[in-house]
Parts: sequence; C-alpha cells; structure tokens
Amino acid sequence: MTCCDLKCGLITGTVVGALIAVLGVILIPVGDMFIENTVHKETVLENGTLAFDTWTSVDIPIYRQFWLFNVQNPDEVLQQGAKPVLVQKGPYTYRTRFIPKRNITFNDNYTVSFLLPAGAIFQPSLSVGSEEDTFTSLNLAVAGVYSLLDHKLANLLIQHSNSSLFQNRTVKELLWGYKDPMLGSTLGVFYPYNDTIDGPYTVFTGKDDINKVATIERWQGETSISGVYEATVNLKGIDVYRYMLPPEALASPVENPDNMCYCTNSELTKNCTMAGLLDLTACRGTPVFISLPHFLYASSDIQEAVIGMNPSLEEHTIFLDVEPITGFTLRFAKRLQLNMLYGPSDSITILNKIKENTIFPILWVNETAVLDDETADMFKSELIARMDLLEGFQIGLIVVGLVLFISCLIGLIVVCNKPRGIGMKA
Repeated sequence: MTCCDLKCGLITGTVVGALIAVLGVILIPVGDMFIENTVHKETVLENGTLAFDTWTSVDIPIYRQFWLFNVQNPDEVLQQGAKPVLVQKGPYTYRTRFIPKRNITFNDNYTVSFLLPAGAIFQPSLSVGSEEDTFTSLNLAVAGVYSLLDHKLANLLIQHSNSSLFQNRTVKELLWGYKDPMLGSTLGVFYPYNDTIDGPYTVFTGKDDINKVATIERWQGETSISGVYEATVNLKGIDVYRYMLPPEALASPVENPDNMCYCTNSELTKNCTMAGLLDLTACRGTPVFISLPHFLYASSDIQEAVIGMNPSLEEHTIFLDVEPITGFTLRFAKRLQLNMLYGPSDSITILNKIKENTIFPILWVNETAVLDDETADMFKSELIARMDLLEGFQIGLIVVGLVLFISCLIGLIVVCNKPRGIGMKA
C-alpha cells in the first residue's frame, strides 16, 4: 500500500468513526422521543389504551389491613384516671376494590371522574385471627354523646343503658357495625360500608402531563394532599420514585394555615397549636379525629396521653412508588388512624375520675397494593428491556465510532509526521 493510499484510508476511517459517533449521539434524543411517544400513547387514561384497561380492571388485588388497639387496664382508667395502656393486634385483612368503577366521565381539563363502589371480603390467610376475635375498646356511643350532647343528658343515657367508657366487641362488630344498646342504632367505625359508594374521585388522565397520570386531583370536590419526592427505590427490578406525605401536611394550623379548617376545638388543640391531628367532626357529624398510625408527626401531648404508641416512619407513613417513565403507581400504602375523644366531666359519672382530654386510637388501617410478579416481568420485558437494548445500541455506536475515530486520527498523525527517506548516491 502506498503512502497516499494509507493516508486516504486513515482519513476515511477518521471521518466514518466521527459519523458513527455523531449518529449514536443523535439517536439519544431521537430514541428518547420515540420511547416517550410510544409510552404516552399507551399510558394515558383514555379509551383503548393499555393504561385505561388496567385502570378499569379489578384483577389487581387491593387490600385493606386493620390493626386494632386492645385496652389492657380499663378498670384503672375508670377508677383512677390512669392513662390507657394499649396493645395493637393485626393485621385483619380484607380485599377491597373488587367492583368496577362506575360513572366514568371524561372532563375537558384532562381529568376523569368516577365513583368507587365499596366492598370488603375477609382474607383469613392474610390475617392474624378471625373476625370473631374480641377487643376491649372505646365505647363509640359514649365517646359520641360526650362530644355532641349536654353532659347531664349524656349521663342519663349512659346510666339508663348501663353503658361504660369501654366495651368488648369483635373485630367484625367494631369495623362493620353492631346494634348499640344506648342509642338503639347500628354503630361501627366503617358502618355503613358494603354496597355504598366512595367518591366522586377526579384524577388526571396524563394527556397533558404523563407524570400526573391517575393522580387524584379531587375527592368529593376537595383538593388532595400532594406527596414529595423522597428517594429512588427498586421494586422487583424496576426503579421507581417514592413520594411520601410531608410532615407539614399534618402540622398545626399555626404552622400550616391550610389546616385551620380542622381546628374546631381551641381548648383541645391548645389554640390550634397541636400537630398531627385532623378534626373531621364537622365533615362526618361524629367526633372523629384522623392521624397517622401511632400518632406519627403528632404533638408529644397527644402521643403521651396513652401508653403503647411507637410511631415509625417506615411502618406508619403514606407513600406512593411511581415509575417515572410511564407515571404508573406500581405500589402504594395509605395509612390512617381513626381516633375519638373523651375527657373529664363533672356531670358524666363514669368520667368523674378522668383527669385529661384524651385522643383515643380505635384502630389504624393500611390500604395497599403492589404490582404482581407477572406484571413486573411483563413491564420489564416490554419497556425496560427495549429501553436497555436501545440504550446499549446508542452507546455501542458512540464507543465504536470514537475508537475508530481516535485510532485512525492517531495513525494519520503518525503517518503525516513520519520523516521521508534520503536517497543514496552511487
């Protein structure tokens, strides 16, 4: 090969290498755009998409787990005004959301509204005991009349029915209802539930912003609390973004004015300075207070009014695990604790020994769902594997192009700088 041929070959190799590398770089945004368009086509909530079919399906099991608190010292509370000593037991697990959504209506602002029929099926294999397990818990009727009625009238009702501050009830009765001897009506933490309707919900379709797909915009007309990014975690081989409920969502109204509507009792909340508690009395008509389990993020006064609270960020907070490319929520845990109030009273005989207002935890609930192994494998093969293949192809082009470009460029420099030979005289 002549020197000219070698130089031409090296120049050609340099140019080809540069073109290959540039092609690899160009394919990155092009590939990303292709993936984005393909993903968005199937992940927005609209008729005919894979996301819509999955969203309306009832094949993905959603479970509601209950942990109930058992009072260990009811007599000491009544006779000495002692703090309640509580021990939780659970989970008692029910399958929910097995009935299809109703009244699905698409709105003009890239949202869709719907109703959720309520139902619960007990799952013995996922529970620590049966629905007939008995707990010593707060008497819901007594707590109700304590907060809502004149105390002299409340005392007459309590004494006439021979009721007390605490009662023994089964899991099934506490959750789904029992006939109360004092009021003569059916009471239960979630009564009525079966054959009722939850909602309406309004969620984003993701058509204008895929990151918002299926995110709740409103529930019963009220805006929802937003989560904040916490970390990237691995879920069955898939990287997901974890969003958690921020502490300020349950901050005192003094610190977070958005919570001022929940401050309906200035004495109980110490002039709206108590954190970790939302008063739903005005919303539900019964004196119910919502918190995170074990009073996570709540003021120390609330936590220390009962014995047995062990708040844990890992076990008791609310979170969503969202796949960032599709916007799908692949796992979630919605955890809430339901509490009621009792306190001292000169007029209610059974409360004469009580010393302090007490927010009493009845139970806490964890509604959870996670994609199954089959769906995870399909997700990885249909999306992640193709993305990895495309990314590998892009990187391969860049690496091959750069190696060819640099090798030929070095060779060209060496050839061009090689000294020419000197002829010999005869």
